[in-house]
Amino acid sequence: MNKVAAYASASDTNVLVERHANLVKRIAHHLMARLPASVIVDDLIQSGMIGLIEAARNFDGTKGASFETYAGIRIRGSMLDEIRRGDWVPRSVHKNSRAISEAINAVEKEKNGDAKDAEVAAKLGVGLSEYHSMLSDVNCGRILGIEDLGVSEDVISSDESREQNRPFEGFANQRFQQSLADCIKGLPEREALVLSLYYDEELNLKEIGEVLTVSESRVSQIHSQALARVKTRMRDWTQ
Repeated sequence: MNKVAAYASASDTNVLVERHANLVKRIAHHLMARLPASVIVDDLIQSGMIGLIEAARNFDGTKGASFETYAGIRIRGSMLDEIRRGDWVPRSVHKNSRAISEAINAVEKEKNGDAKDAEVAAKLGVGLSEYHSMLSDVNCGRILGIEDLGVSEDVISSDESREQNRPFEGFANQRFQQSLADCIKGLPEREALVLSLYYDEELNLKEIGEVLTVSESRVSQIHSQALARVKTRMRDWTQ
């Protein structure tokens, strides 16, 4: 590459970074809604900026996706790598997450239908309020959300946007994507809506609570239960 081309490339990269710096902040604050106070938003923004710079350097506009779509995936990935290095999630959170998923799976096999809160609580041998508390703890410890299944959050987007995102998401295959999308559509209505508002519309838990006219803590519980249900129903793919 000659000096003129190299300068032009660097200039294009700088323009993309400057134009999308607010995207880094938006994603950072969106993730902070489900992270403990020990995580510093400035650290997420710093790691996200690294992801943005890498995206600007590597973006290929001929692949069919917008730069914002591509950059969003790279920014989230960079932030999640930073969070993983912190390794702050207590073992009890992982234990409760597994127990909830197993209880949902057992109830749904027994009744051949959606497991209700009270039924899952009974299967766990705890009261309903304690079960809701467990869900809240799991949601606060769940930094990866949909990525627990090894996919991008953008899977909840429309079919058209999934087609645009596909070159960059690194999904295992189209059948997995479709199975996950079908699984989400088959969730109880309120759980599917919470996932859509959170991942697709990028509302935070408080904003979703205002839409559903429920408390922020209740949204947190619904979100956690929805992901546990998805993980259970996608078990054949994720084991």
